[in-house]
Amino acid sequence: MKKIAPILIVLLFVVVIVFIFLSLGKTQHMVVIKEGNLKQIPLQIELHKYQDSYCGMIIDDLKYASQIVAKDGKTWFFHDHGDFVLWLENKPFKESAKIWVMSRDTHKWIDAREAYYSRDEITPMGFGFGAYEKQQEGLVNFEQMKLFTLRGETMQDPKIRKILTDK
Repeated sequence: MKKIAPILIVLLFVVVIVFIFLSLGKTQHMVVIKEGNLKQIPLQIELHKYQDSYCGMIIDDLKYASQIVAKDGKTWFFHDHGDFVLWLENKPFKESAKIWVMSRDTHKWIDAREAYYSRDEITPMGFGFGAYEKQQEGLVNFEQMKLFTLRGETMQDPKIRKILTDK
């Protein structure tokens, strides 16, 4: 038994290494960017296969999803509207990019610059912005939402969250 034990240990080690390599080969390739969207239309996002381009988290719900499409057809995906604002801020194409957000009231992709935003929702990254196609009392426009995000005046800030939720 003493002579077989080292052989079994080496054999077990080899089996573990082979298992790890086979497991790595089966991992899903996540979608972070799609190319060729020259019409700049919203693309279908498959849940659990697309990754937020800012934070890297997997998109597992479309309630707060958004997409940015550059004029060259490259499309990036996000699962919280605050993420796309921060990601886009330093991009040279930020003014010409087409931005799509999933609306909470009509459940379709709408132009982010035409949407209205709530500030107090529970969103994946905690920014709190839900997009709406139709104006309602208390909603802010795109420029206001963008400014709140860039200033850090979102539900991520405990003081702001208290103010917004104590209404």
